Amino acid sequence: MVGAVSQYLGAAVAATLFDELAPSGVAVLRVLGAGAMIVLLRRSWRRRWDLNVLGRAAAFGVSLAAMNLCFYLAMDKLPLGNAVAIEFTGPVVVAAVGARTLRSAGALVLAIAGVLVLAGVEAEGTARGVTFALLAGAFWAGYILLGHRVARSPASVDGLGLGMLAGAVAIGPFGISAVGGALDAPLVLALGVATGLLSNVIPYRIDQAVMRRVDPPRFALLQALLPVTATIVGLAALAQVPSGQELLGIGLVMVAIAGSRPGATSA
Repeated sequence: MVGAVSQYLGAAVAATLFDELAPSGVAVLRVLGAGAMIVLLRRSWRRRWDLNVLGRAAAFGVSLAAMNLCFYLAMDKLPLGNAVAIEFTGPVVVAAVGARTLRSAGALVLAIAGVLVLAGVEAEGTARGVTFALLAGAFWAGYILLGHRVARSPASVDGLGLGMLAGAVAIGPFGISAVGGALDAPLVLALGVATGLLSNVIPYRIDQAVMRRVDPPRFALLQALLPVTATIVGLAALAQVPSGQELLGIGLVMVAIAGSRPGATSA
């Protein structure tokens, strides 16, 4: 819950930057700033690295950065709560595949229904926003699966920082020109770095601690409150008032996550 609040407060800050920077530029600044913070604070260059650990960290970081990029592109077209709910198809699939039961199949049906409801909320920009949100969900699934390998490796937090730097390089071509423009605007640059702290450093560091303790399907279930958190933050920070149809779609996705594994509702 702490990670969720921090992550979407960071998303709200990022949304205020979209008038100054392209969403892709904000994503690059977020990932690059967060990775640099962790590497500098941890002095990660002192660690002995082998190729396998470096490869896992890089793959994890690219998935994380691509998830951030697609999420911002979705958020530019959709309300925050809607974008997060659609993006949650990634964790739903991870949780459902891990269970492999009739209940998990029902959860997938509910998740798809929720996405369809949300996709029909707004005509303008919806198709593009939904597409980017679904891509973000696919990369989120990769983040969960690859993140567990990094979290349980000796590198752990150092792998998170190094991975984010690799991810920043991967998505750099999509927004590096916008980041160059931010260098002339100290406030914009500071807010971009703050977004990295709130949306990446704090929540993903918390994720690393959780991933060491639970398996991927369980981790996906533990994030079931994120769509609600995003909706509340969107309402409080961005004045995005959800409609009844939006609340229905978000609710369907949440029920899908909660019901995607036997025993999940009592956990």
